[in-house]
Amino acid sequence: MAERPYTATSITQHTLWTALTGQIPPMMLPAAPIAHAALDSRDVRWGDLFVALLGSNTDGHAYLGAALANGAQAVIAEEHGRAAARAAGAAIVDCTRGRWAISAQLPAEYQHPVPVAYIVDESVQALQKIGAFQRAHRTDPALRVIGITGSVGKTSTKELTANVMRSRFVTHASPGNLNSEQGLPLALLGLNHRHQCAVLEMGMYGMGEIDRLCLLGRPHVGIVTNVGPSHLSRLGTIERIAQAKSELVRALPDAESGGVAILNWDDERVRAMASLTKAHIIRYGLTPDADLWADEIQSMGMEGIRFRFHYRRLNTQKVDLIHLKIPLLGRHSVHTALCAAAAGLSEGLGWEEIVSGLQAQAGQLRLVAVRGINGSTVIDDTYNAGPVSTIAALNLLADVEPKANGRRVAVLGDMLELGSYEDEAHKIVGRRAADVVDVLITVGRLGSAIADEARGAGFAPDMVHSLAAHEDAVALLCRLVHANDLVLVKGSRAVGMDTIVAEISVEVGAAEVEGDGSQNWVTGAG
Repeated sequence: MAERPYTATSITQHTLWTALTGQIPPMMLPAAPIAHAALDSRDVRWGDLFVALLGSNTDGHAYLGAALANGAQAVIAEEHGRAAARAAGAAIVDCTRGRWAISAQLPAEYQHPVPVAYIVDESVQALQKIGAFQRAHRTDPALRVIGITGSVGKTSTKELTANVMRSRFVTHASPGNLNSEQGLPLALLGLNHRHQCAVLEMGMYGMGEIDRLCLLGRPHVGIVTNVGPSHLSRLGTIERIAQAKSELVRALPDAESGGVAILNWDDERVRAMASLTKAHIIRYGLTPDADLWADEIQSMGMEGIRFRFHYRRLNTQKVDLIHLKIPLLGRHSVHTALCAAAAGLSEGLGWEEIVSGLQAQAGQLRLVAVRGINGSTVIDDTYNAGPVSTIAALNLLADVEPKANGRRVAVLGDMLELGSYEDEAHKIVGRRAADVVDVLITVGRLGSAIADEARGAGFAPDMVHSLAAHEDAVALLCRLVHANDLVLVKGSRAVGMDTIVAEISVEVGAAEVEGDGSQNWVTGAG
């Protein structure tokens, strides 16, 4: 199950009042700090902000009472939550459009610490107002913001880039994968005057979304990792996906004003974005045509990767040459390292600082190796699922040599939202799996196409298992896996691939908290 957004903030009750009403906070309302912001009533603790969102499956307004009972000192709700908030003892502040001509007021009898319910027209827009206010008015004017988008690798790039920037600067980064119209504003709530740099992930489900996120975050530096078929079912064509991703580079300041576009020169659609911006361009990739490029790449399996950086300094003939070993898994991680290094170079960091950030263990984010059942090792790559990232995971599995008598086992599930590319994508993965693994297990309706293609490519039929549900995969793995096996688990969380990891890992994480208030928010956009 996806992690629920629960983020530390630097805002106060005064921030909420000013951002939502446009007025000076009343004397009776103290500038009480808001410890965290939550979108789920089960996560709320004393002093928190609860934002009630209307999802397609669940309405957070049904849990306003629970959030206030858990200690929320502020809630944001739409009109249909007014009665519930009042019944739970909150002071009502009307921030709806119909009331803008009248001064917003607290009830005359208000006394701290009575919680405050801000009634708004739309909760998402209200959250964006608060995030934008914090970004514009509660940060150092010299703050540098780095925005990151792409079809694959946004979160890993964000984490590694933040590691590099922390080598010199006080740096804030989007927690988890808060990259959507709901998630990015939550990330902005953590900004304050101490921060010198912010690294923000920007996803999208449709045209115009990254434009809106740029309006909120106001990036100076934009990184585009790649353009792939993620969300093809929503946007229709790869060209439209590229157009949507290009909104980041279009929004950057020009070079004279400090704008920098960091572009993957190995991706032809990203390369074409160079003509869409007036920002200074840093080109990265695996070709000498780029400004920063890598070669001599060597995967050392679970021990990380080795490679060599080349950096052609601006307006000189000098090329820096840097040999590196970093604790990232898989050859594809070189592109992640290139992004982060390019960001450091754009902000004036030296190579010693950049290398220190790249080598920090925290840079290894999503693909994690854990001890598995029966003496196996489980490679957990269940965060997202698309053909590019799945092939990269299989390539990593190919690079790792199992210990004595161990086998390479791949558990692959459905890859979603691929539109017209759906069939071909699963076939490509099936063919690559046939070349790499000793045992193949697929989960879900689309996963069966992976199994069929692997068989068609000559893979031994008795080593292919096509299953309908993740529970079936867990039962099979408990019988099939033995000592020294390497078990890669990759696929959409919608078919329970993360649950498989939890069930076959020796050290299982804490169980999900039972209770009400589950929201249907969007935390990670592509």
